[in-house]
Amino acid sequence: MTNINELTTSDLADLLENKSVKIIDVRPADAYNGWKLGNESRGGHIKGAKSLPAKWAGYMDWIEVVRHKLIEPENRLVLYGYDTQDSQRVAELFAKAGYPDVSVYNQFIEEWAGNEQLPMEHLERYRQLVHPGWVKTLVDGKIPEDHVGGPVVICHAHYRNRDAYLTGHIPGAIDMDTLALEAPETWDRRTPDELKAALELHGITSDTTVVLYGKYMDPDNDNEFPGSAAGHIGAIRCAFIMIYAGVKDVRILNGGFQSWKDSGYEIHTEEVPKVAVNDFGSHIPSYPELAVDVPEAKTMIQSEDADLVCVRSYPEYIGEVSGYNYIEPKGRIPGAVFASCGSDAYHMENYRNVDHTMREFHETAKIWRDSGIGPEKHLAFYCGTGWRGSEAWLNAWLMGWPRVSLFDGGWYGWSRDPDNPFDTGIPQTY
Repeated sequence: MTNINELTTSDLADLLENKSVKIIDVRPADAYNGWKLGNESRGGHIKGAKSLPAKWAGYMDWIEVVRHKLIEPENRLVLYGYDTQDSQRVAELFAKAGYPDVSVYNQFIEEWAGNEQLPMEHLERYRQLVHPGWVKTLVDGKIPEDHVGGPVVICHAHYRNRDAYLTGHIPGAIDMDTLALEAPETWDRRTPDELKAALELHGITSDTTVVLYGKYMDPDNDNEFPGSAAGHIGAIRCAFIMIYAGVKDVRILNGGFQSWKDSGYEIHTEEVPKVAVNDFGSHIPSYPELAVDVPEAKTMIQSEDADLVCVRSYPEYIGEVSGYNYIEPKGRIPGAVFASCGSDAYHMENYRNVDHTMREFHETAKIWRDSGIGPEKHLAFYCGTGWRGSEAWLNAWLMGWPRVSLFDGGWYGWSRDPDNPFDTGIPQTY
């Protein structure tokens, strides 16, 4: 066993301002975001820490994740978590990988989280990004942390694919086809009257707590459930539309159904009937400012106080491909800022961890700021039809950025009008 040095609280506090030191949080991503999974008095993580859950140490590409997070051998590393064994195990992995200066800090719960003078951070709206244990408490008929009780609907979202639901879902969850909330002709959100009827049919009022999740499927190997490439992103799309409509408490299961499975919880296959309600209970949309359409998008392009943010792949952005078999025009909206989703129209790997949980929010914020995207402006995220844009919007909304919207029509809505300008090719830089 490698001899790993153990630091005191005073030692670690002295290292916080040292830029060459990397503090690494090996707890679950949900604890890093803010949930108190170890009965700590304060939720969140040590200020400046990187999230690298011990769970990931079992993944074959663990060292690639480490490098992607810019954790270099020349850095001094300090690891902490709930379990000293987890910290030691990950520390030894680093040592074996050629990291010469690795220490552990084992007093996080007892000393750091319990001392208001020591700096901590958390995801601003972490409560809306829930962990499997939180959902399990609901399933068991109990009231979880940060919930006041009342009506709850758990939704397994899918796109025309009930088999994905019927082959395994969270106990008590109903299924929701994304087409209930968006129109297949345009892939935009449905009209207020249609949204009202759909939400009521699914038993949802403005005062219902809705927990949304989906299954992550491999778009390159979609044989088991045709049409299932949407996966968990469909749940995020539904979450955006519900928040826009006026559902006050929308929660997303971090990592989707995969997180539930990884936790070893019970899985059901029988259909859970929907119980309709008589009235949604508030005006739809309650938050119209969350959705931007083509006229406002044009205004935002001309504004010094706003940006359209393109969440597409680079081949789509430069006009090599449209990204979809039903979209013929290729190109990009002139003046939009690029924030790459990942490899193509069906992947969002730039915004996700290896276990499908949401990427460390500090990393996403830094990438955006390096591209000139910041919370001081009104931002409208968009993609091809609204799905990837919804996921990027969710990241910004969870971070508490104050003026974030979705350009719902995206490239599809923009390109349907031949009079709208577009660019192709690699943008020139000056």
